[in-house]
Amino acid sequence: MTLTTFALIRHGQTDWNAQRRLQGSTDIPLNDVGRGQAREAVNALSCYEWDAVVSSPLSRAAETADLIAGGLRLGVDRHVPELAERSFGRAEGLQDGPELEALRIPGGFRGAESEDEAALRGLAALEALAEEFRGGRILVVAHGTLIRLSLNRAIGLQLERIDNAVLNLAHHHPADGWQLEYLNGEQLTAAAMS
Repeated sequence: MTLTTFALIRHGQTDWNAQRRLQGSTDIPLNDVGRGQAREAVNALSCYEWDAVVSSPLSRAAETADLIAGGLRLGVDRHVPELAERSFGRAEGLQDGPELEALRIPGGFRGAESEDEAALRGLAALEALAEEFRGGRILVVAHGTLIRLSLNRAIGLQLERIDNAVLNLAHHHPADGWQLEYLNGEQLTAAAMS
Protein backbone atom coordinates (compact mmCIF):
# COMPACT_ATOMS: atom_id res chain seq x y z
CA MET A 1 0.00 0.00 0.00
CA THR A 2 1.46 3.35 -1.08
CA LEU A 3 0.22 5.80 1.51
CA THR A 4 1.30 9.44 1.36
CA THR A 5 1.01 11.36 4.61
CA PHE A 6 0.27 15.07 4.80
CA ALA A 7 0.55 17.46 7.71
CA LEU A 8 -1.79 20.29 6.71
CA ILE A 9 -0.93 23.29 8.86
CA ARG A 10 -2.73 26.60 8.81
CA HIS A 11 -0.37 29.55 9.19
CA GLY A 12 0.07 31.25 12.58
CA GLN A 13 -2.04 34.18 13.71
CA THR A 14 -2.00 37.57 12.00
CA ASP A 15 -3.38 40.88 13.21
CA TRP A 16 -6.35 40.42 10.88
CA ASN A 17 -7.03 37.00 12.45
CA ALA A 18 -7.02 38.63 15.88
CA GLN A 19 -9.38 41.36 14.61
CA ARG A 20 -11.62 38.76 12.92
CA ARG A 21 -11.15 40.30 9.46
CA LEU A 22 -11.41 38.25 6.29
CA GLN A 23 -7.90 37.90 4.88
CA GLY A 24 -8.29 35.82 1.75
CA SER A 25 -5.57 36.50 -0.78
CA THR A 26 -4.52 39.78 0.89
CA ASP A 27 -0.91 39.27 2.01
CA ILE A 28 -1.04 39.97 5.76
CA PRO A 29 2.10 39.05 7.76
CA LEU A 30 2.28 36.97 10.92
CA ASN A 31 2.17 38.77 14.25
CA ASP A 32 4.26 37.82 17.28
CA VAL A 33 1.54 35.43 18.54
CA GLY A 34 1.59 33.71 15.15
CA ARG A 35 5.36 33.36 15.22
CA GLY A 36 5.09 31.73 18.65
CA GLN A 37 2.37 29.38 17.38
CA ALA A 38 4.62 28.34 14.48
CA ARG A 39 7.48 27.58 16.86
CA GLU A 40 5.14 25.58 19.13
CA ALA A 41 3.88 23.54 16.15
CA VAL A 42 7.33 22.00 15.86
CA ASN A 43 6.59 19.84 18.94
CA ALA A 44 3.68 18.03 17.28
CA LEU A 45 5.57 17.64 14.01
CA SER A 46 8.94 16.50 15.36
CA CYS A 47 7.79 12.90 15.93
CA TYR A 48 7.61 12.41 12.14
CA GLU A 49 10.31 12.50 9.47
CA TRP A 50 9.31 14.80 6.61
CA ASP A 51 10.34 14.33 2.99
CA ALA A 52 9.28 17.79 1.86
CA VAL A 53 8.04 21.11 3.24
CA VAL A 54 5.92 23.25 0.94
CA SER A 55 3.81 26.31 1.54
CA SER A 56 1.54 28.89 0.04
CA PRO A 57 3.48 31.89 -1.31
CA LEU A 58 1.57 34.34 0.92
CA SER A 59 3.92 35.69 3.57
CA ARG A 60 1.95 34.47 6.61
CA ALA A 61 2.18 30.87 5.37
CA ALA A 62 5.72 31.20 4.03
CA GLU A 63 7.02 32.57 7.35
CA THR A 64 5.16 29.89 9.30
CA ALA A 65 6.74 27.25 7.05
CA ASP A 66 10.21 28.81 7.51
CA LEU A 67 9.83 28.80 11.31
CA ILE A 68 8.55 25.23 11.43
CA ALA A 69 11.13 23.94 8.96
CA GLY A 70 13.91 25.68 10.90
CA GLY A 71 12.73 24.07 14.13
CA LEU A 72 12.80 20.68 12.40
CA ARG A 73 16.22 21.40 10.86
CA LEU A 74 14.72 21.30 7.37
CA GLY A 75 14.33 23.77 4.56
CA VAL A 76 11.23 24.81 2.67
CA ASP A 77 11.32 23.03 -0.68
CA ARG A 78 9.05 25.44 -2.53
CA HIS A 79 6.04 27.73 -2.53
CA VAL A 80 3.02 26.46 -4.45
CA PRO A 81 0.78 29.24 -5.84
CA GLU A 82 -2.27 26.92 -5.89
CA LEU A 83 -2.06 26.69 -2.08
CA ALA A 84 -2.81 30.41 -1.63
CA GLU A 85 -5.94 31.25 0.32
CA ARG A 86 -9.35 31.56 -1.32
CA SER A 87 -9.89 35.03 -2.72
CA PHE A 88 -12.77 36.83 -1.02
CA GLY A 89 -12.72 39.80 -3.41
CA ARG A 90 -14.05 43.06 -1.97
CA ALA A 91 -14.92 41.31 1.31
CA GLU A 92 -11.23 41.06 2.25
CA GLY A 93 -10.35 43.20 5.23
CA LEU A 94 -13.94 43.41 6.45
CA GLN A 95 -15.32 42.25 9.78
CA ASP A 96 -18.83 40.91 10.44
CA GLY A 97 -21.30 43.72 9.97
CA PRO A 98 -23.53 45.48 7.43
CA GLU A 99 -20.76 46.15 4.89
CA LEU A 100 -19.80 42.47 4.78
CA GLU A 101 -23.45 41.33 4.74
CA ALA A 102 -24.10 43.55 1.71
CA LEU A 103 -21.54 41.52 -0.25
CA ARG A 104 -22.81 38.10 0.88
CA ILE A 105 -24.35 35.73 -1.67
CA PRO A 106 -25.10 31.99 -1.36
CA GLY A 107 -21.77 30.18 -0.91
CA GLY A 108 -19.66 33.29 -0.36
CA PHE A 109 -19.32 36.89 -1.45
CA ARG A 110 -19.81 38.83 -4.68
CA GLY A 111 -16.60 38.87 -6.71
CA ALA A 112 -14.99 36.12 -4.61
CA GLU A 113 -13.61 32.77 -5.68
CA SER A 114 -16.33 30.17 -5.13
CA GLU A 115 -16.00 27.43 -2.54
CA ASP A 116 -15.94 24.84 -5.34
CA GLU A 117 -13.19 26.68 -7.24
CA ALA A 118 -11.04 26.96 -4.11
CA ALA A 119 -11.65 23.32 -3.11
CA LEU A 120 -10.81 22.02 -6.58
CA ARG A 121 -7.66 24.16 -6.78
CA GLY A 122 -6.46 23.14 -3.31
CA LEU A 123 -7.23 19.46 -3.74
CA ALA A 124 -5.55 19.37 -7.17
CA ALA A 125 -2.40 20.85 -5.62
CA LEU A 126 -2.43 18.27 -2.81
CA GLU A 127 -3.02 15.39 -5.20
CA ALA A 128 -0.15 16.58 -7.41
CA LEU A 129 2.08 16.56 -4.32
CA ALA A 130 0.80 13.07 -3.44
CA GLU A 131 1.80 11.87 -6.88
CA GLU A 132 5.21 13.57 -6.75
CA PHE A 133 6.02 12.30 -3.24
CA ARG A 134 4.13 9.00 -3.40
CA GLY A 135 4.66 7.04 -0.19
CA GLY A 136 6.35 9.99 1.50
CA ARG A 137 5.53 12.52 4.20
CA ILE A 138 4.78 16.09 3.17
CA LEU A 139 4.39 19.07 5.49
CA VAL A 140 2.13 21.66 3.86
CA VAL A 141 1.59 25.14 5.31
CA ALA A 142 -1.40 26.91 3.82
CA HIS A 143 -4.61 28.64 4.91
CA GLY A 144 -7.68 27.76 6.97
CA THR A 145 -10.39 28.09 4.36
CA LEU A 146 -8.36 26.43 1.61
CA ILE A 147 -7.44 23.47 3.85
CA ARG A 148 -11.00 23.12 5.15
CA LEU A 149 -12.62 23.24 1.71
CA SER A 150 -10.04 20.87 0.21
CA LEU A 151 -10.51 18.35 3.03
CA ASN A 152 -14.30 18.67 2.82
CA ARG A 153 -14.15 17.70 -0.84
CA ALA A 154 -11.54 14.97 -0.25
CA ILE A 155 -13.23 13.16 2.63
CA GLY A 156 -16.88 14.11 2.16
CA LEU A 157 -17.33 15.74 5.57
CA GLN A 158 -18.23 19.31 6.46
CA LEU A 159 -15.44 20.52 8.72
CA GLU A 160 -16.23 23.68 10.68
CA ARG A 161 -12.81 25.28 11.02
CA ILE A 162 -9.06 24.81 10.87
CA ASP A 163 -7.16 26.32 13.80
CA ASN A 164 -3.92 28.29 13.50
CA ALA A 165 -0.66 26.28 13.51
CA VAL A 166 -1.98 22.95 14.80
CA LEU A 167 -1.66 19.44 13.38
CA ASN A 168 -4.11 18.20 10.77
CA LEU A 169 -2.86 14.84 9.55
CA ALA A 170 -4.29 13.26 6.40
CA HIS A 171 -3.31 10.24 4.34
CA HIS A 172 -3.72 9.75 0.61
CA HIS A 173 -3.86 6.43 -1.20
CA PRO A 174 -4.12 6.48 -5.02
CA ALA A 175 -6.92 3.89 -5.08
CA ASP A 176 -8.70 4.52 -1.77
CA GLY A 177 -8.55 8.32 -1.62
CA TRP A 178 -8.15 10.44 1.50
CA GLN A 179 -8.41 9.70 5.22
CA LEU A 180 -8.17 12.28 8.00
CA GLU A 181 -6.43 11.12 11.18
CA TYR A 182 -5.93 14.36 13.16
CA LEU A 183 -8.07 17.50 13.04
CA ASN A 184 -7.03 20.64 14.94
CA GLY A 185 -4.54 18.65 16.99
CA GLU A 186 -7.01 15.96 18.06
CA GLN A 187 -6.94 12.36 16.88
CA LEU A 188 -10.21 11.35 15.29
CA THR A 189 -12.08 8.15 16.05
CA ALA A 190 -12.09 5.43 13.40
CA ALA A 191 -15.72 6.22 12.50
CA ALA A 192 -14.92 9.91 11.92
CA MET A 193 -11.77 9.24 9.90
CA SER A 194 -13.42 7.87 6.77
